[in-house]
Amino acid sequence: MSEEKKFQNNNGVLTLVKSFVDPDESKIDITTGKGFVQDLFVRMKDVDMSGMGAQLAYFFLLSFFPLLIFIVTLLPYLDLDQEYVFDFIQTMVPAEVFLLTQGTLTEILTTHNGGGLLSIGVLGTIWSASRGVNALIKTLNGAYETEPKSGLINRGWSLVFTIALVVVILIVLFISIFGHQFAYNLFNYLGVEESFADFWEKVRWILPPALIFIVLSLMYWIIPNTDPRLRVVSVLPGAVFSTVAWVVLIYGFSYYVNNFGNYASTYGSIAGVIILMLWLYFTGMILIFGGLLNASMHKRSLVKKGFKE
Repeated sequence: MSEEKKFQNNNGVLTLVKSFVDPDESKIDITTGKGFVQDLFVRMKDVDMSGMGAQLAYFFLLSFFPLLIFIVTLLPYLDLDQEYVFDFIQTMVPAEVFLLTQGTLTEILTTHNGGGLLSIGVLGTIWSASRGVNALIKTLNGAYETEPKSGLINRGWSLVFTIALVVVILIVLFISIFGHQFAYNLFNYLGVEESFADFWEKVRWILPPALIFIVLSLMYWIIPNTDPRLRVVSVLPGAVFSTVAWVVLIYGFSYYVNNFGNYASTYGSIAGVIILMLWLYFTGMILIFGGLLNASMHKRSLVKKGFKE
């Protein structure tokens, strides 16, 4: 192949990529597959998905340790062996992040510091996480090209979804640690066959993603201030994507960092903080992209209805 031919081929590839990444908005036909992808890229640029993901990661980081304090302060009252908690967290986060939090966890789990730490954990989690959710509310409304509701209503929904996410995390923790024992005691008390315990063992892995899916569906449905209001069915694709992507992130990112990543050689003692920030950053990007996906599908649906009319 001649050099001129190679140059023409490379130029054609660059032109094709640019047509998706930086299209002429006036020429986008969202009813086509190419137009849908182009519209999605336009929305990603308009809401500054990368910048907003970083903003969400910042507020999530502020709420991470207060949430941790809140959760582990509750556990000693249940006479739970701290090894169960360590094993659970170690399966969820990369090794460096686990080591970063292990010292704090050990101290809190071995010293029953009741009300003070519990109150600080609750207040810190709700304040910082709700600020993150409030930023997500503005971003999702920007994706739909609408103005968010009044400030007071926004703050109210921020608190509601923050508390909902905390409750989901607590339920996930409870199911993952107590699931088998709870099922065994319940089925014995009810006199149900022990084979149902195996069923519960499978259900406990399905239930946490299902709860996350429900919370995300409600968030994607309620937050955008569209007219007419969104239908629940219209937000399911984004909720499915975000749920699956987040589960993949939890296990996939941990596997990558533990087996292939070598952040300690670059960042030294702060490697755990950097990895945690990356993990939270990707989480924020996933939440935003799910909303953008729904917004593009919503616009496509409206345009198709307009053509039919």
